[in-house]
Amino acid sequence: MPNINADRMMADLKELRSIGAVETGVVRPALSEKDMEARRWLKRKFEDAGLATTIDGVGNVLGRSSKPGPALLIGSHSDTQPRGGWLDGALGVIYGLEIARAMAEDPATADLAVDVVSWQDEEGTYMSCLGSRSWCGTLDPEVEKAARNGSAGMSLTEAIAEAGLTDVPRATIEKDRYLGYLEAHIEQGAYLEEGELHIGVVTGIVAIRAMRFRFHGEQNHAGTTTMRRRKDAATALFEVAHRVNQEFPKVAGDRTVWTMGRVSVQPGAPSIVPGYAELDLQFRDLDEGILDRFEEIASKIAKEVEAGGKKVRIEVERTRTPVRPSWMDEGFQKHIAGAAEATVPGKWQSMPSAAGHDPMVISEKLPCAMLFIPSIGGISHDFAENSHEKDIVLGCRVLADAAASILQERRNA
Repeated sequence: MPNINADRMMADLKELRSIGAVETGVVRPALSEKDMEARRWLKRKFEDAGLATTIDGVGNVLGRSSKPGPALLIGSHSDTQPRGGWLDGALGVIYGLEIARAMAEDPATADLAVDVVSWQDEEGTYMSCLGSRSWCGTLDPEVEKAARNGSAGMSLTEAIAEAGLTDVPRATIEKDRYLGYLEAHIEQGAYLEEGELHIGVVTGIVAIRAMRFRFHGEQNHAGTTTMRRRKDAATALFEVAHRVNQEFPKVAGDRTVWTMGRVSVQPGAPSIVPGYAELDLQFRDLDEGILDRFEEIASKIAKEVEAGGKKVRIEVERTRTPVRPSWMDEGFQKHIAGAAEATVPGKWQSMPSAAGHDPMVISEKLPCAMLFIPSIGGISHDFAENSHEKDIVLGCRVLADAAASILQERRNA
């Protein structure tokens, strides 16, 4: 199996970290000056590894092996959250680069084709998984045209122009070339760390649904409006939120999550009875049956609170197109599990991903698999995000062995 160069790989990760470094984290949002600087740096690194490399019209960096294939595509994204960690996305990109180099250096694997990619805007600065959607041909032109960085921010069209990519061709999938796509990522949760495990073999990426409650009451004076006469939108919101937390656990699974992450109370003054309020609710699980029940329960709660004497009208709507669960390829999972067992016997587990990743898009076109390494404290999307260097190195070794195993199996078939 290929022998990765741990020092070289860690040096690359740390150099990439320096582009957009802020405190202990990285600020490198999609299509920003620092993001494009990082992509140009990656292009040079990919070329130094012998890969024919392009930055396409949305900013994807794609390094193509000179080997004829069939090939594996390995990578992730290099853009970050507004206050992002240094490993989220970058880990998988540098793993791909190191695996391509290590396999080329080993006579036993030198004839195998590994392409490497850094996708654009997985984090959704303009549009979640922009780069992989573009590559897969599933990017809706009308949605792209409307995409902006925030409600009043720069449009995606303007950002692409500012990055000098307007007239640059966009890379598209070569289905006949690829056996599939592999991605490594930090877990972004605490299951591996709490279980004292080193590797997670991802079974699937969870489905995501979201709803918004709008509460229509009557704004009035907080001192002169008696409790009997009030039509308090905020009080109705609080009751709905409380009842969601009471009822959802009755049907939830062990890994089901739900979040009420945005609340708006208007006009938001201490001496005014709120006349209007909004509550956003998001929920995730691999089992869509649980999410169906959540939607039914949330709608029922809203109707019961509306009818419960608070004199507040409640509207409920879906606020995003539901994201279906994405299942990882079983054959690829077996190769990763085998490599994990050989490297860290008994210190790995199969597990779902509770966060979205580019494979949820790519799996519609190609077999996909993902590998997780532990996140210290389960922290991600924050400057405090980190992983132990030992786990970073182990993860790369496992993915390299799995990639070689997949390609050799095909070669020997």
